[in-house]
Amino acid sequence: MSDTLAGAQAGEPVRTPLQRHIGDLKRRLYWCGACFLVACVFTFTYADEMIAWLKKPYSDDLIFYAPTEAIFAAIKVALLGGITLTMPVILYHLWKFFEPALLPGERRWIIPFLAIASGFFAMGVAFANFVIVPLALHFMLQFGVDRALVPQIGVGLYVDFNVKFLLTFGFAFEMPLIITLLSRLRVLTPDLLARYRRHAIMVNLILSAILTPTSDLFNLLLMAGPLIVLYEIGILSARVFGRPPARPPQEEDGEEGMPDVPTGTAGRRVV
Repeated sequence: MSDTLAGAQAGEPVRTPLQRHIGDLKRRLYWCGACFLVACVFTFTYADEMIAWLKKPYSDDLIFYAPTEAIFAAIKVALLGGITLTMPVILYHLWKFFEPALLPGERRWIIPFLAIASGFFAMGVAFANFVIVPLALHFMLQFGVDRALVPQIGVGLYVDFNVKFLLTFGFAFEMPLIITLLSRLRVLTPDLLARYRRHAIMVNLILSAILTPTSDLFNLLLMAGPLIVLYEIGILSARVFGRPPARPPQEEDGEEGMPDVPTGTAGRRVV
């Protein structure tokens, strides 16, 4: 309060709490963006190895139809690698942004949070690449082979197909952790999530229809099914680990629990 009055008397612009939060958010977004660009440049040099890793579910050779298709495929996998490498930095700044809302005892959880969140993202990417993508490819390719069609997949379309699945599942695997944190912050409760379960299923189906690289029902269910399961895991995790800490008696009692504050001559509290 005194700093604000001093700044106002000195003619400096007074920043509201909302403006300070927005300024802090912009600064952290700049840091995340800079780290992401550096990571993309680094992973672009390993684009060949990353495409070979993505190609494991598909045994035949990939082709390209346009002169720029191969380089755009390399850029797409570099973006995937950049997001993966930058994820700990993004999670760190996300934690630091919400840290003022946490209790002092909860702020030391930053290392477990970064480890668990990064591990969940890596698990989602691996699960998509080794389980979901092979199932989707086998279904679609076998559908064409049964009709006497010869599959020839372009590298651009193949990489685009994989990257969308991998990023979607990488972020989707963060859902239980996010739900647990929001429950501890009293933003939502497990009972509220369970009450709106049917709405969440509908939202997951809509998101899956938007994010699925193809428009067939099989791939939609491949994406929506794990999302619904992760939502249920989030509710269970919130019930077990997301109980908000007990508030101090002063906060529970409100004004009654506040100590007496000296007042000025006009009966106003002196801050």
